[in-house]
Amino acid sequence: MNIPMLDIPRLHEPFQEELEEAFRQLSRSGRYINGPAVAEFEQSLTGYTGARFAAAVSSGTDALLCALMALGVKPGDEVITTTYTFFATAGCIARLCATPVFVDAQADSFNIDPSAIEAAITPRTVGIVPVHLFGRCADMTAVNAIARKFHLFVIEDAAQAIGAGHGGKAAGTMGDAAIFSFFPAKNLGALGDAGAIVTGDGALDERIRVLRSHGAKKKYHHEEVGGNFRIDTLQAAMLQIKLRHLNDWTQGRRRVAVRYHAGFEGHPDIRTPQEGGDFHVYNQYVLRLPADRRDRVREALTAAGIGSANYYPAPLHLQPCFASPGQRPADLPVAEALCGQNLALPIDPNLTDGQIDEVVATVKEAL
Repeated sequence: MNIPMLDIPRLHEPFQEELEEAFRQLSRSGRYINGPAVAEFEQSLTGYTGARFAAAVSSGTDALLCALMALGVKPGDEVITTTYTFFATAGCIARLCATPVFVDAQADSFNIDPSAIEAAITPRTVGIVPVHLFGRCADMTAVNAIARKFHLFVIEDAAQAIGAGHGGKAAGTMGDAAIFSFFPAKNLGALGDAGAIVTGDGALDERIRVLRSHGAKKKYHHEEVGGNFRIDTLQAAMLQIKLRHLNDWTQGRRRVAVRYHAGFEGHPDIRTPQEGGDFHVYNQYVLRLPADRRDRVREALTAAGIGSANYYPAPLHLQPCFASPGQRPADLPVAEALCGQNLALPIDPNLTDGQIDEVVATVKEAL
């Protein structure tokens, strides 16, 4: 049985003709950059997320970079983030010649451990970038309390968490700014790279918009050095169509997760993802398995034609690019253990009960 991690063409089938018609109209319009679809999508995104302002950009990575620039991160600054996340979170901090300061993750949520943040703060610390990993929000109540105490900015890295919630608040509305990624495999995926920055601060939104167009509010008049962070009109048009289906896909992912939960319940060697009272949107469904058998399970899934993935094989504090000469790597044991235990299973919202049960049976048999 062939069970991919996510069957994107199948997701598109019900509205494929609408996507193609939008492409045809756009190709004839000549408005490939900053066309009307960009503003339309930004307005729809504010409605969906509850944020006051949204600026669509070229990728989730560029969203992070632009947000950090807009908040004034400069060489010598320190920004605290989790070591257990995709590279872009820390890479964008380093690209501004600031220092990413890594703290450990929580074993149950995979997210940044708020209890480790305060000890990592120094006089050079300017902000915190918590990551809503795999579709579950970080503990923003605790993170924001620390940020207020030390007068630090907070950027939510919500690249994997559009539609998620914590404490009755939506992902994207709990920090000074938040970023989303629309990489094709995300819950809301473009037909290529795209992203967005949302905020409740009008002045910050204005600065983001200037920075995404080479620092120019008026054409050819550059107030500062920005970048080319503009979204293609084509991607905005595609996302506008797909956004209408996002709630249905989220419910589909949660349905799959519930069946996985039931199938694995009580197994002594399997730890399933926890929601912790939050609204989890399951960008990934990630198990924790015994480290000495995780790879055996993945090999069994591959042999059965079932997709799986290792998110992530190494924490960021052990990446060679972040190593300093003569400096010992930080001791962040939870994240290091998670890297050897995690295994992501197919989370396509169209999975049938039979396919889910096949995945569950294959995992159990391999163990």
